[in-house]
Amino acid sequence: MAAVMRVVEDQAFILGPPVAQLEDAVADLSGTRYAIGCASGTDALLLALRALDIGRGDEVITAPFTFFATAGTIHNIGAKPVFADIDPNNFNILPEAAAAAVTPATKAVMPVDLFGQLAPLDAIIAAIPEIPMIEDAAQSIGATREIAGHHVRAGEIATIGTFSFFPSKNLGGYGDGGMIVTQDDGLATRLRRLRVHGGLKTYYHDEVGYNSRLDSIQAAVLVAKLPHLKKWSAARRKNAHTTTARLRMLPT
Repeated sequence: MAAVMRVVEDQAFILGPPVAQLEDAVADLSGTRYAIGCASGTDALLLALRALDIGRGDEVITAPFTFFATAGTIHNIGAKPVFADIDPNNFNILPEAAAAAVTPATKAVMPVDLFGQLAPLDAIIAAIPEIPMIEDAAQSIGATREIAGHHVRAGEIATIGTFSFFPSKNLGGYGDGGMIVTQDDGLATRLRRLRVHGGLKTYYHDEVGYNSRLDSIQAAVLVAKLPHLKKWSAARRKNAHTTTARLRMLPT
């Protein structure tokens, strides 16, 4: 509440200081050079697709087992979602299925880190290294996956990573919110431009963009909650292990 009231007192409701503070914190958490706040996790995917110049006639490979927004944003950008099958052991996209789905029209692959578990990003990159990757990490901020002895963080190795701050997520706001991360200078600049009607300077627009700015109040809430994320994630893992153990005790 103190963080929210500071925004109210400052009256910096749109892209105010808490947004930049959250962007810095998420970039650090994800091991990326840049983080760009936006209005929702859905918009994060949409802006990522636009930043890669994906549009009508293009194809994007993704998983069929995910929230509607994953495929919906691909459709809304004018492209075609192409579904690649999932691994029945963890429900994430199979790298070999993604590779088999590649056609001359393929412009990106969009794996989903389902239920907080990172998809096999390294295997997907190895299978189709020439295809840009948009990592739908809506449910997975702060998650890691061990790759070649190194713990890779959600959003770290994809061309673009996206997060959602919908209230039900492991880091949830008091409304909608999203974040995009990348290591690429040019993509970061374009993403910042696209979220504000296609311009970085007021009333100067280099292209047609969107109104997809992260509210300062949401950013302030998330900055206040972020220090608790590790503890909350540990509690979720404990609950998951407890539930799994109880299910194994049930008669078949």
